[in-house]
Parts: sequence; C-alpha cells; structure tokens
Amino acid sequence: MAFLEASGIVKRFANHLALNDVNISVPENSIYGLLGPNGAGKTTLIRIINKITGPDEGTLMLDGKPLRSSDIMKIGYLPEERGLYKKMKVGEQAVYLARLKGLSRNDALKRLKYWFEKFEIQPWWDKKVEELSKGMAQKVQFIVTILHEPQLLIFDEPFSGFDPVNATLLKEEILELKQKGATIIFSTHNMASVEELCDHITLINNGKAMIEGRTEQIRRGYRQNLVNIEFSGQREEVEKILNDNFELRNLNSVNDHFEAQVKMTEGQSLNNVLSGIIGHCTIHSCQELLPGMNDVFIQVVNQKEQPSQNQKS
Repeated sequence: MAFLEASGIVKRFANHLALNDVNISVPENSIYGLLGPNGAGKTTLIRIINKITGPDEGTLMLDGKPLRSSDIMKIGYLPEERGLYKKMKVGEQAVYLARLKGLSRNDALKRLKYWFEKFEIQPWWDKKVEELSKGMAQKVQFIVTILHEPQLLIFDEPFSGFDPVNATLLKEEILELKQKGATIIFSTHNMASVEELCDHITLINNGKAMIEGRTEQIRRGYRQNLVNIEFSGQREEVEKILNDNFELRNLNSVNDHFEAQVKMTEGQSLNNVLSGIIGHCTIHSCQELLPGMNDVFIQVVNQKEQPSQNQKS
C-alpha cells in the first residue's frame, strides 16, 4: 500500500521547468530513495511534499487522503541546508523546536534527555549552537526531526558532515525507525547508502522521473551478464576455455584459489560456463555480479543506455 503518492507533479520557476509530470509511490513502512544529480528536482519535490511550496499541476495523497497543511505535523523533515539558530543554546532550541511540533515541555524534555544521552551530546545542552561541530549540529537537527515520532520522515543528504562512525550510527537509527513503523524518504548522492538502506528508489533527472521501482529489481534490469567464479585446479586450461568461448574480463589468484570474472554473451548461461570448465577444476562458488546503484545512476543520467523494460515495482 502506498503511504505517499505524488501524481503528475509539475513545477515551473520563471522559464525553468523544475518538475515535469513526476509520479512517485512510496510504500508504507519502507525506505524510499530519491536520487538524482544536483539540480534534478529532488529538493523541489521534497518542498512540495512539505507544503513549503505548491505544485503548478498534480496531486499528492498521504495515507489515502489528499495532503493537507495540517498533515505537516505527521512529517519530520531534515533539510540539506541546516537551520539551527547559532546564538541560541542547544537545549533551549531543541525544546523550542519540539514545542512547534506539538509536544508539551515535559514530553519534550523527557524525549530530548533520552536522545541526547544516546547520541552522547548531553554535555552540550547549555552550549550555543555556534560552538558545535558540523557533525554535532547535525545530530541535534536529526533528533528534533524525529522527536515527535512522525509517520513520514524525509532526510535530505542526512550523512553530510558525519565521519564513518557517526554515519553508521545514523544508518542504524534510520533502520530502527523503519522497524518501528515509520515511512522514510531518503534523498542522497551516496549510492552505497542507497543499496544498504533503500527498498525502493526513484531517479530524477532534468525534472523527470527516469526510473522507479525496487532497488534490487532495478539493479537486475541493468545486469551485464557478468559472473564471478572461484575455483582451484588447472588455471591455464580454465583460462584458455574461458578466453575461447566467453569474454574473460579478469583472472586473479586469491590465497590458494583463483577468481575469474566472465561476461556471457546473449544466449549463453552460467550453466554453459560451468559445464565448460568443471572437468578441469573444482568450483568453490559462483555469483552473478549485479551493477551497483552508482553504475546505474551514471548510466541513466548520461543516457548511455535505456533499460530493456520500464522498471516498476
């Protein structure tokens, strides 16, 4: 079931068409990746969902009903550009932002105490925001984004400014929020995070949704018929067979084994490869090598190749 649906979204700024008939369908209790290069239209779409601006055409539905201004209380939004007041004390500002989201002061203090201790920033409660590092300020903003336990969370480049340890901490929290029932939209350029976190993605380029669907399904749609085979035995004979009958991309020694990367042409299968070499070696593993989302991203944005079929979930 779609928790958020955007249909036929069009947005113009002067002579610039920022969004051109964009459709997305975000399943309930999923992590949905919104991908695209700078200027693609991602942030414009996020701002429309948050009622910061309105579409020129199109409709938005939240939980089966037209999106209303009052629904903003059900949304937590962490924008890419940070919005903390530098001269305010950290704790004072966190309470203020929590109150804007409908929490009582007592509830806000109770929840903030839990999160500040969990993120190890309790000693900074009475410091001014301008004294915080970029990563620490990001932690504060993440906390105030999720504090009112919204049904829909929107994170725009949430790992910006984080070292690997804190980025991992944030990823774990995002996955836990999903387990607790939240629906999450995740906008990023970090393709490794997309593969790690996102169930579904939409890739937007030049204001249009280029592909939409399940992450794994899209990767399979761009497969290049590459396999990795780990074996031991007669390396020279195996290498000759693979060179003569297939496209051998690479052959390396790994400990006491060998690894071959083979590309199959149309009409060939993994069975053909394995049956050709099995009499000359012991096969320990074989695995299809699917392209990463970074490869898919580059391929689609550069329009080097179109998918064989429309990718839909």
